[in-house]
Amino acid sequence: MYSDKKGSRKPLSPVEHLVMNVIWQKGSASTEDVRQSLSDRHPMKESTARTVLKRLEGKGYLEHRVDGRTNIYSGREAPDHVAARGVRQIVDRLCGGSVERLLVGMVENEVVDARELSDLARKIARMKARKEE
Repeated sequence: MYSDKKGSRKPLSPVEHLVMNVIWQKGSASTEDVRQSLSDRHPMKESTARTVLKRLEGKGYLEHRVDGRTNIYSGREAPDHVAARGVRQIVDRLCGGSVERLLVGMVENEVVDARELSDLARKIARMKARKEE
């Protein structure tokens, strides 16, 4: 499994992301399940689907169990955990590790508005208060 000194994984490619979305949506899936689910948006050969699934397992995103002669893949983490790690990588690489710099940039570039940021601050304050109880 690929990881750097902070334990992060190599990011998902666009095709890997499509496959992970199928796995997350279904809970678990075989190679054929993935192929069928993606056939309208991104058709792929069985060998390609197998390669992508094995790559995702090698990167630590998936694990598999064997059912008869079929590998059934499932995600090792929920999508929000993977997203949070991806954001951490962005913060570290592009913002010098500063979450504040990222959020200010998002507000300045109208990715989030001040109201959304205020709502988030209130939610964080509530979570901190619960943890301190």
